[in-house]
Amino acid sequence: MPYAWTPATDDAPETLRAWPYRSLPRRGFALTIGFAALMLLVPLLPVIGSPVLWGLLPFFVLAVWGLWAGLMRSYRDAELTEELRLSHDLMELVRRAPRKAPQSWQANPYWVQVRLHPEGGPVPEYLTLKGGAREVELGAFLSPEERVALAADLNARLRALR
Repeated sequence: MPYAWTPATDDAPETLRAWPYRSLPRRGFALTIGFAALMLLVPLLPVIGSPVLWGLLPFFVLAVWGLWAGLMRSYRDAELTEELRLSHDLMELVRRAPRKAPQSWQANPYWVQVRLHPEGGPVPEYLTLKGGAREVELGAFLSPEERVALAADLNARLRALR
């Protein structure tokens, strides 16, 4: 699952770290670029040594660069992380997104409600935390099954704190 709990220590509270799932690891990224370049070279083989090659070569470079740039943009957008620190007297959620300032939310864990909205949210099984006057989303990038599991896990941890 693309989230993990770090147990509490003497100097740090229990921490949940969640991140988007990456279906293409770095090794797969390199293989994809290499395979695409190889397949795009096949039509250029008959024109090697002729002036036509120089007319087609910019399109080859543009296609490989476009694939590389698109995948790199996807990797940068997936650098989003959410960190939830949970102690007896404070629950703090910090969301770090690429090209944006970090957003944070704090509440007393005794009063926090974990809400799972099966329908009506921007995603199925929309997971929110309500504490005080604000309600914040948690793990919108997770799959619906992962959000359900996270909600159950978080409810159990909050019950143990109370």
